[in-house]
Amino acid sequence: MPNPILPLWEYIPDGEPRVFGDRVYLYGSHDRVGHTEFCDGKLKVWSAPLGDLNRWECHGHSFHTRADRDHPSDTSEWTDHDLYAPDVVEKDGKYYLFAYIVGTKGCVGVSDKPEGPFKLLSRYTYSEQDAGDDGTYNDAGVLVDDDGRVYIYYGFTESYMNELEQDMHTVKPGSLKRPVMPDDDSVPEERRFFEASSIRKINGKYYFIYSPCKGSRLAYAVSDSPTGPFEYKGYIIDNSVDYPGGNDHGSLCNINGQWYIFYHRMTNNSIMSRRACVERVEILPDGTIPPVEMTSLGFDTSLDPYKPTPAEICCVLKGGAFITEKDVFTRVVTDIGYGCVIGYKYFDFGEDHSSKTYKLALSVKGTGMRCKLRVLIDDYDNGEEIGTVDIDTHDGVYTGTVKAVTGRHSLFFRVDSELNDWAMNYFKDRTLFELEQFVFMK
Repeated sequence: MPNPILPLWEYIPDGEPRVFGDRVYLYGSHDRVGHTEFCDGKLKVWSAPLGDLNRWECHGHSFHTRADRDHPSDTSEWTDHDLYAPDVVEKDGKYYLFAYIVGTKGCVGVSDKPEGPFKLLSRYTYSEQDAGDDGTYNDAGVLVDDDGRVYIYYGFTESYMNELEQDMHTVKPGSLKRPVMPDDDSVPEERRFFEASSIRKINGKYYFIYSPCKGSRLAYAVSDSPTGPFEYKGYIIDNSVDYPGGNDHGSLCNINGQWYIFYHRMTNNSIMSRRACVERVEILPDGTIPPVEMTSLGFDTSLDPYKPTPAEICCVLKGGAFITEKDVFTRVVTDIGYGCVIGYKYFDFGEDHSSKTYKLALSVKGTGMRCKLRVLIDDYDNGEEIGTVDIDTHDGVYTGTVKAVTGRHSLFFRVDSELNDWAMNYFKDRTLFELEQFVFMK
């Protein structure tokens, strides 16, 4: 399954991946397409069998702060505020949901099944001196250690942690620690804690994954103890490299012996409407994680150029173009103007040397403008141009002949202006066309 890894109409950001039994589960917020706010009052759970990571199943709604047509509110006694960034852990055969509810005390839900639904167990129970973050436990990440002790990490612009009692909702007296990571001017902004706490234990070390103040990255720090101190090691991924980025939130997961970083990417020219993505990562013998690039691959190792590719799985968008959803069946790359680049990593064209050329077909929504689309491989600035496609004014399928290539390549569509300075100034803000999908044909 390429990125985004869930059905393309689904918007699940802030993903916490967990392997329970023979499935991997993704717990996250629930964004609304084209909305002006983050998240809403419900959570959903998706999972896939470990043997087929391209077969994701929706288990439906798992928790609510507001009633809908099928479900009562789980928090009707005290709040109807939006739900952000949950986490789920297993302990003693039960599954515990840790929910952050905007502007109010968070809560813990419990279920006999990893997919829920989760029933309210309790709001967090604590004395004021033992809870940071005004007791809301923003973006909580939870660790059940090998000895059964439970730790919760949380915070917004300030990082905190507590130990929880075995009832999973009572904060252990005297356990408050802050900061987990420095959040003041003593460290550079790219290291300074902002939000999105997540915790993993890997090879006996404790990995604290978080969103720093500067950039759109997921950074990480490592400790020998769940209570720290944590040492900053670097960042894992940046969702704004050659792409319209924004806040990021996600975590690490080992699936079938391969480590992955789960994260999200933005749509609709906003920092909302976020969708779940994943990249392979490597944890080196010294415990460090080299940064990885954003790709269109997801769980796949390559894309097939001879099957239709939805334009919206691009991992490079430069020059003002963005992905937008017109309806549940239709999402396009829009606002494509002069200077825009749309890129995909990576296609495997195979090793067939019998063809000298391919035909490339693109499904386009016209906007009354004509332009020439350049097709490049390997680099959008200095890569090899393998052909061009002329785009006309109207909706349709446009084709062009391109050089046949073999092997694995990134692919870029680029619109460079052939206009004079006057005309370029006049048409610089015009949308030339919208891209729906494309395919190569031998």
